[in-house]
Amino acid sequence: MSEVVTGDAVVLEVRVAQFPSRALAFFIDYAIQILLLIGGLSTLPYLAAFTDPAMFAAVVTLFLFLVMVGYPVIFETATRGRSLGKLALGLRVVSDDGSPERFRQALFRGLAGLVEFWAFFGAPALISSLVSQKGKRLGDLFAGTMVISERGPRDNSDAIVMPPQLASWAASLELSQVPDEVATAARHYILRWHDLSPRIQYEMGVRIATQMASFVSPAAPPGVPPHAYLSAVLAERRRREQARLMRQAAPLPYAPQTGPYGPPPVQPAPYGPAAGPQGGPNPYGPPAPPASEGTGGFAPPQ
Repeated sequence: MSEVVTGDAVVLEVRVAQFPSRALAFFIDYAIQILLLIGGLSTLPYLAAFTDPAMFAAVVTLFLFLVMVGYPVIFETATRGRSLGKLALGLRVVSDDGSPERFRQALFRGLAGLVEFWAFFGAPALISSLVSQKGKRLGDLFAGTMVISERGPRDNSDAIVMPPQLASWAASLELSQVPDEVATAARHYILRWHDLSPRIQYEMGVRIATQMASFVSPAAPPGVPPHAYLSAVLAERRRREQARLMRQAAPLPYAPQTGPYGPPPVQPAPYGPAAGPQGGPNPYGPPAPPASEGTGGFAPPQ
């Protein structure tokens, strides 16, 4: 697993593709390209009888370029990061921030592959993949991409979940000012909370929660433990980021014209309703009184 930071400074986990699966996907694509080259080069000589040598040379050059460079570029652009080999192995090319691969990035990868695989028989790609922590070849370094695996079991034992009693409070949080380094520190603390001693759990939790609270408002309800406070903040950040990505990927609904200036603006819906078991006890104390405008802060338990 590896971490990527989105444009909104939200840390997401992705499964980086391993070298064997990437190599097998490459050999599948390479075999398809070789078959295309054999079929095309065995057919193109019949065209020589109807064209002059210059035109024939241009057609052959264009055909070679389309097979060697156009094949990965066209497939990865049309399928949002997957060639036939990657599709068979469950791999996908994504940007370094986890967003889908764009045409410009696919073109950089295709042009770099012309040098890496066809000119030097894959040696530069092999060396770069073994050196890079994320298995990036030169094309990935130039394009700002990486290859991830979409298959295989995911380890959800360390997932950061929303405490049900804090869901209603977390939905009203202002989180736009939280720095990336503070969120990353909080996330590492939560994922390793069970491995820490009780004293370190408390001291580190209070320190990180106090730092987080200086960028978050309104203040937490009284009596909330540091790890529950940080879990609620991080879970809400991820939920909002996932909702934003889903809205970007969804097609725009058709809105009929209702006036000379178009349809009225759609008011955004507030984030989810209050969560938690109905009628159940609240282990984090009574609900907090309404916070004054612009106030925040974290009060550790006594």
